[in-house]
Amino acid sequence: MSFENLIKRLHHCLITEDPASESDCQILQRFVNKLSESSRSSVKRSKERSLEEAVQLLRQISEAQLRGMEEEHLLLLVRLILSLQLEMVSISTACRKVDQMLQHLAANVDHKLVYKETLQSFQSIVHSDQVLSLQDLQRACMFLEDSAVGREVWRESYMSMLQRVSESLPAVLQEESQRDGLNCYITVKVCLQVFQLLPSKVAPLVWEENHSKEAVQKILQALMDIIFGQCCNRDTRLLAGTAVAMLINTASESRVAGAAAWGLLQASYPQPCQLAVGVLQVRCHPAGKDGVERLAVSRGLLTCCLPHVLLSPNQNNTQTCLLLEGLFPLVYALCEEKQDCHYLAFEVLTLWLKRVKECVTDLWKMTGARLLPDDSRLLQQLTHIVWTNAESPVEGVPEFASSAFTLLLNLYAMDCEHFCDTNKTFYFTLLERLLKLPWEAKAKYHRLCALLPYVGADTMLHQYTDVSSHLLKCLSTNHLSPCGSEFYKCLIQQQRRELPASLTELDLARRWANSWQPFLLEALTSEVTLLQTNSSTHLLPCTFQVFSSAVHHLLASLNPHRPGHLHAWACILSSYRAISGYSPWDLQGSSAFKTLQLALGSADDKTRLAALNLVCYSSKTRDIPSTEEMKILKEFIPQNLNCESSPFRQHLQAALRRFLVRIRDGCLARIREVKGKKKGDVTHESRKDLLEQGIGFVEWLGQLPYSFLSPGHSYQRKKTALLLLSAVLETCTDTWSPDKKKGQPPGNIGLLIDCARQRGQWDFFSRTKQLLLISCLEDSTNEIRELSAGMLLRFFPPGFPADIAEVLETRSRQLLCSPRVQEAQMGGLMMKILLQKSGHRCEECSLSFAANTGANPKALCMVRVLLKELEEHYLTAQADMMLSIRTKPIHGVLCALQRCLLEAADDIYTTLDHSLMINLLDLLENISLLLLAVLHGDHEACVTGKYAPPSFCDMGNAISSLISQQSGGNQTDEEDCVLLSEEHSLVLTCCWVSLKETGIFLGSLVEKILKESKQHSECLLTKQDLTRASKVFKDILLKCRHWGAVEGCCIGFTKFCTSLLSSSDPDLKDIPAQMLKDGLQVVQCPRSTSVTRRAAGLPMLILCVLSAEEASKTRPLLALSMQTLLDTARRPLDENWDQTLDLPQVCAVHTLQALVRGAGLGAAVLQFAPGVAILSLTLLRSPCWAMRNAALQLYSSLCSRVLGQRSSIVEAGPTQHSMSPGAFFFHYPELQPFLLGELRGEAQHLQRPTRGAKLHLQPSLYLILTLLAQLQPGVQDSSEALLDFLPPLLQLSASPIYSVRVMASKALVAMTPPSAYMDLLIKLTSKLPGPQESCCHNRLHGQVLQIKALLDRALCADSVLSDDLREVVSRIHASMWLGTAAQRCPLVRAVYLSVADSLRRYSCETFLLQLSDKLMLNLHTPQQGLQVGLSSFHEQALNFLCTDPKWACQIWENFSAAPPELRLSLVSWLQDRRGLMQTDMKEVIQRVLQSNLKEALLGDSVDYRTSVLECQRTPEAPEVLRVMCSEVLCAAGVPLINTLREHSSLPAVMMRLINTGLYLLQDQSPQARQKVARFASLLHHSRQGDNQSSVYIMQINRALLLLLDLLLQECWDTPGTLELLLSHLPQTDLRSVLKEASATGGTSSLYEQDEVNVFAEPSIMSALMLPYLLQMADKSSQSSALAQTLTSWAEENVAQNLWRKAKIRVMAGRPSSLKDLELVTKDEPSNYQWKHAESCAAVVEGSTPSGEQRDCVRSRGIDYRGEQQSSSTGLTCLNWINTARDYDVEMHPDSQTGAGDHNYCRNPDASEGPWCYIASPDGAIQRQLCAIETCKEQTSAESAESAPLRPTEILPSMQSLQPATMGQQREVAAVQPVMGISQRVRTGPKKKKDPGPTGMVLGILMMAIIIILGVGIMLGYFYKRVRTLKKKHDQRVYEREMQRITLPLSAFSNPTCELIDENTIVITAEHEITPVQEGGDPLMGQHAGTPGA
Repeated sequence: MSFENLIKRLHHCLITEDPASESDCQILQRFVNKLSESSRSSVKRSKERSLEEAVQLLRQISEAQLRGMEEEHLLLLVRLILSLQLEMVSISTACRKVDQMLQHLAANVDHKLVYKETLQSFQSIVHSDQVLSLQDLQRACMFLEDSAVGREVWRESYMSMLQRVSESLPAVLQEESQRDGLNCYITVKVCLQVFQLLPSKVAPLVWEENHSKEAVQKILQALMDIIFGQCCNRDTRLLAGTAVAMLINTASESRVAGAAAWGLLQASYPQPCQLAVGVLQVRCHPAGKDGVERLAVSRGLLTCCLPHVLLSPNQNNTQTCLLLEGLFPLVYALCEEKQDCHYLAFEVLTLWLKRVKECVTDLWKMTGARLLPDDSRLLQQLTHIVWTNAESPVEGVPEFASSAFTLLLNLYAMDCEHFCDTNKTFYFTLLERLLKLPWEAKAKYHRLCALLPYVGADTMLHQYTDVSSHLLKCLSTNHLSPCGSEFYKCLIQQQRRELPASLTELDLARRWANSWQPFLLEALTSEVTLLQTNSSTHLLPCTFQVFSSAVHHLLASLNPHRPGHLHAWACILSSYRAISGYSPWDLQGSSAFKTLQLALGSADDKTRLAALNLVCYSSKTRDIPSTEEMKILKEFIPQNLNCESSPFRQHLQAALRRFLVRIRDGCLARIREVKGKKKGDVTHESRKDLLEQGIGFVEWLGQLPYSFLSPGHSYQRKKTALLLLSAVLETCTDTWSPDKKKGQPPGNIGLLIDCARQRGQWDFFSRTKQLLLISCLEDSTNEIRELSAGMLLRFFPPGFPADIAEVLETRSRQLLCSPRVQEAQMGGLMMKILLQKSGHRCEECSLSFAANTGANPKALCMVRVLLKELEEHYLTAQADMMLSIRTKPIHGVLCALQRCLLEAADDIYTTLDHSLMINLLDLLENISLLLLAVLHGDHEACVTGKYAPPSFCDMGNAISSLISQQSGGNQTDEEDCVLLSEEHSLVLTCCWVSLKETGIFLGSLVEKILKESKQHSECLLTKQDLTRASKVFKDILLKCRHWGAVEGCCIGFTKFCTSLLSSSDPDLKDIPAQMLKDGLQVVQCPRSTSVTRRAAGLPMLILCVLSAEEASKTRPLLALSMQTLLDTARRPLDENWDQTLDLPQVCAVHTLQALVRGAGLGAAVLQFAPGVAILSLTLLRSPCWAMRNAALQLYSSLCSRVLGQRSSIVEAGPTQHSMSPGAFFFHYPELQPFLLGELRGEAQHLQRPTRGAKLHLQPSLYLILTLLAQLQPGVQDSSEALLDFLPPLLQLSASPIYSVRVMASKALVAMTPPSAYMDLLIKLTSKLPGPQESCCHNRLHGQVLQIKALLDRALCADSVLSDDLREVVSRIHASMWLGTAAQRCPLVRAVYLSVADSLRRYSCETFLLQLSDKLMLNLHTPQQGLQVGLSSFHEQALNFLCTDPKWACQIWENFSAAPPELRLSLVSWLQDRRGLMQTDMKEVIQRVLQSNLKEALLGDSVDYRTSVLECQRTPEAPEVLRVMCSEVLCAAGVPLINTLREHSSLPAVMMRLINTGLYLLQDQSPQARQKVARFASLLHHSRQGDNQSSVYIMQINRALLLLLDLLLQECWDTPGTLELLLSHLPQTDLRSVLKEASATGGTSSLYEQDEVNVFAEPSIMSALMLPYLLQMADKSSQSSALAQTLTSWAEENVAQNLWRKAKIRVMAGRPSSLKDLELVTKDEPSNYQWKHAESCAAVVEGSTPSGEQRDCVRSRGIDYRGEQQSSSTGLTCLNWINTARDYDVEMHPDSQTGAGDHNYCRNPDASEGPWCYIASPDGAIQRQLCAIETCKEQTSAESAESAPLRPTEILPSMQSLQPATMGQQREVAAVQPVMGISQRVRTGPKKKKDPGPTGMVLGILMMAIIIILGVGIMLGYFYKRVRTLKKKHDQRVYEREMQRITLPLSAFSNPTCELIDENTIVITAEHEITPVQEGGDPLMGQHAGTPGA
């Protein structure tokens, strides 16, 4: 009986059964529901969660209730649980949870019943007539492994099951489809588990003569056949080896087990033999040479055998031991071989060392001697194999080698301790050898960590003197930072262990500081970003874990005003807080918050993030944030919403998520504490305050993002807002996510949510917010759309209201018909959301649902609709392609199908049936052929089997022909036009995008179908269907030239091939294999087509098939392909070859490059690396240019793959990779003789006498030198095999080619062992010529280059002045003439100076003085003619001279008199070396440069230069010029202002500079903004008189406010300041834009032009400008000029806006016809913006008719409509609709009294004053009066003085969300596109005073500013809407209604602001407003009419 039927029967029984206990029955009912829920869920974590809850529920049911159940009901319950367990056999953890239920029933209710039912299920497997299926095998495994009762059943029926397995395993091996698949693996797993868990039952069958041994003998024979290669799956072979070893382990006697183990070991060798295991005899026939059989045997023996078996001797030699003499030679040979499974060999080596360590005591007893003496061969072999493979490029080998090294050291220590060897020579030999390794060697640090405990920290630090510098370099390199930080951690831990235990923590920290404080501070304050990050992330935590008091030493060394120290301060305190859990504010007191404010306002993103982590993170999640911390974040978050750095946004979200978790958990703890405390307790009140603050902060943060999601805001602000909203919803809602392991909300979060909602807060899922997120689905960026969709699906209610769903469906269909890819993707996403939220159901599909009960009706209906739509689009394209592309493109529907079928559908078999699948496949095949025919221009050519793609010219002609035909032949001649026409681009884009979507969709669909077919009896796709699908892929890949289509199709094709190759059906596996063979055949066949027709997809087709091949197998397809391609590429060219044709050899090389470069194959291609490298270098001599080009690309890709990871040090560091020459040639030995032969050949050619000036270059020479130069130098080669490379490299120094000489010097360093550095240097310096000797400049230059390269490397390794080094120095000194004018070649002089500079510390003063004198003379001597290399000489000469401060000062003093080229070199040197100069030198350079700058700035051209800045600051200027403007402003702005301090022109110049800064701070270039922020910081410090050396660079948004503050402080009365401020407001006149829109034709454009500046936000800038404009108005009384300017501006602007306002029509009801709407809009085309801003601003600000004061009461306050939300005691009011009224609501309805869906104070029952309901601390609901002021009388002569609004408060005030007054207006206020800024006005004493003209102007000005602000704020939105109208005005009128969902939300929820269409707003009378319930406001009313354009 199925699980569903059992559920139904059990439910029926529970209903009819007479319950003994009602509660137990309810629990049992919930238990059954949880089982059903677990069965239905498709997510593993959801299943396990339901099962865990079910286990807990079952344990809550009393035993009496369970035993009292009827026998039939109990039987049903047991069968139900067993059925669920059998259903979940693939999830081991779920099976164990179900087994807990069965054990509970067996132990407490009826064991016999459980055993009987389990036995019955087991017997159904045993007594089946067929071969064991995969499901049977999985169930057998489950009973044995995860079921306690199942193991009991196994013990009783094991013989029958063994018999079935012995029959099934040979049968599986006979079937090719099963032996390499999961069936064979699971069968072997069953055998292993039987041998392991039932040894007592199996042993007699193996070791005793009996008639039942045949079954085990068959199994053993099959297992040995698998081991020896009858099965290709490597995992199955390894498991079989383990199973055989486990069978041997069942022996009770060590002698017989040892004999069997020795026999198995000998059977692993290639010769056929007979294997005896007890009484079992089997034949062994080795089939392969891949080494897997030896791996399987050795791995199995080491894993399973007991110690006495491993120590057993060989029967022929009793002195031997299986572990040492048997297994180790085998393991050693495997490690030395270069097999494909190399990492497995090292896994076995590690396993061998572990077993030796386990048996070492017995080994000592057996041998009576040391296991690892210092001179033993075993120790040498182990050291060799570990040492040579530490840098292996094979993934996993270095890690296993490191583990083996650690085990070896431990084993050696045990050996020394047992035999009392105190010398331990091996350790110090290793230490000496390790210290000689270069710092770039990654393995060095792993081995030092392992060696550290045995030699001690003091010894290692004493010998490793460069440890600090090496660690700094490691932490500056990506791939070395983990091992470097681990080494530091091990060092300080070892130091702590070695220090006396009597020391206090402070004394311990002092010891640490003596060794490590300078190092850590240097890392934390470094300018290298990676070094900063790694030190703060890795070093600080381990430091505080080991030495907690080190924080005091670190903080005492910091100065927050020095560069880098602020970031270090934040990192130190943040790490300390995370590790210790203590508050960081206690360490430094009040100064900590001041420093924190500096860090939070820093311009450096890393500093701000570190400070944010400091505030947000706490090790205790219940540590609720303090009031100060919440206040800091409320200021910080709004100022960082527009950050452009994506990592900053991610870290901001993570930090705030941690902060919210603290609030959530802390508030939950407070709620529990508050319930248990008394009212009067002070602690109780403080905890309650923290609770209120925490809830309020979450409410604020939850409302904030919605304010920035409307159009007009930048992408950065929207993205950050959505991330913050996601953090709020993840932490503070009860949404459980099955895909997350951590971060789930606690189970009792409902308490906190209820508490918040009682206060009228935390309404996260309102209709208004849902609509705003829906509007984000049409955002132009994919990330915004995906984030919004994710939140809608994950957090919001599961269904859409009908009106929203209707509009969303219509809009999505409209978008799917757009040719724009972006809009089509929007439509696809909307369709997916509709399916998951509301679905689609039509009458046509109802009948099919009744027949198919297992179908998903919503999804199936949606798929039918989309398929019908796709077919319609295809037919349209077939009839008229141009019409289809414009109105019904194909890619949109394909995108929607992909979203709905692959992302939204849980089970595709409930969404598709076979008929739909066939229909879909037909459509995809026809679509691909049609589109390819469009690109070909010939349908017949496309349908044929010839795979010759068209050239780009052919594609262009085909598309042009199509356009011409379908436009009636009116296409103009565009041959002379370089750019593609709009129609051409439209056709090409729609074709390749549709082909791309076809490939991705088809591949993903096949993958999903085949994956889910395992749970269904039939597959939706037959082999014929899959063959047709493969034909679609082949057509696209081989007949399309567009790389976008090919690349996209490859994604789907890889999934397609992976699904087929992982299938157990050999017919399906043959499909991709046949495609591969066809592709290789295409490569090999001679082509008649030209090179320009080469298929870009042919190499990708081969790569996709090979990438899909299972990595656990031997990859036969890869081996076949590589060999075929290599053979094809080596084939010689025909005698009459034509290089204009596509040659097979060239195509093969390109395909090889794709395979080498492709990430899908990974390290699998490394086994073919030598052959590929030799091929590519050989083909460089080919006469065919296409062949040489392909070979060069192949070689470049191969080097990147072979050499491993390149050092990514940020500073100028080495360019080598992490593999040494010895390791490289160890892994690729075939390359050594070839490369050496190539080098020798070229070197010998250089020695031959030259004739004339003929230049010879071997094509492969430079590439070989580049390869050798990239190897890691400094590693000693014990074999000395690399010394053969030195002679040819030395000879190559004479090459006439400069780059060859340079690369040869680098290669020489890499190939020279460290011990030979000095000998080679002595040899080279001895050959330096004297001044009178003739020499070849090329040879001399190459020789000095080699000296330089060797010196740099030798001095890094050893800085002591040895005798050899002294001799080298003396010879360099003797050749001083090489650096003077006596040497005519500047290149030689330059490299000699670099050598002399490297030896400066070893040189005498006389030499330095003489050389410096001659250099100074040469530098100031005019040069005659052009000299090659002169700039290099100048650079090196200046570098040499300026190292000495005396010479540097002398050079800079003569800066003005120096030649121009020398001055340029000086400035370049300064740019490179500015951080390494001494203070005296800095002062000299600063003085010289400032004097020159002053001279330039104080000329007559200041105004001109300022004008240049103003011209180039605009967004239309090129980015490089805008960045240069910011550079100039940063460098010269402050000096210019300081220079003009006493000059009358200072205010004007300062105003213009500040204005330029304001423009550039809104620039989309981050470099420009950062430079201007620096300018603002410098200006601020200059005005305060601070020291320039400690300038604090502030964040961009703070810099903007600072510049505005400075502008009003210094230039408020300067002419033009007001105009400057007004210029930053957006323009309000849209007439020109509308005029342009009406004059344009109706052709829709494929691409929408981006804004010139996408970073600028006019609405935000308008809000920032308002307070400054008001301050200017306040200051007008002090300046007549300013007053006159204000008056003129008001007359020009306000009158026009008031005239517009007069045209608003206030109507009592909705218009009755479209004519009424036209009457409103026809007079003024732009009046919509005004009416919308005016009417909806009232909603935002809560405005009332003029003259009414909303925040005061008259009389008893019956008509009070203010926004007071708290009672007189300060408690928050409750929402009126959530309370039980204690007055007659019918007598006092809400529509008249003002009560409703809000919590504002009202007086609905005419009490003594406004009141509200509150929740008292004890939970009681009661009414309390509200404390509201009484209104004062107002007269027309009353004067009001507005308090100045501080600019620094603007950002926080922008974010505060002020609730409105009525109904849903409160929601609307929180989500308006732009929020109003409330200005608080202080009313003075009553005075009757005539305001005069100035007062009237001020009043008009303030009103105009507010009007302009409302208009300007909406500009960004309207501008985009108008541009859309411009491009789509020819569409039908009714389509406008479908776009209303993206309009401002006030149209949906504001009852007084009715949106009729895009241009009309009607304000209805207040007395006709009716309450609207949440979710009940329709999007389209019946009287709305048809919205018009």
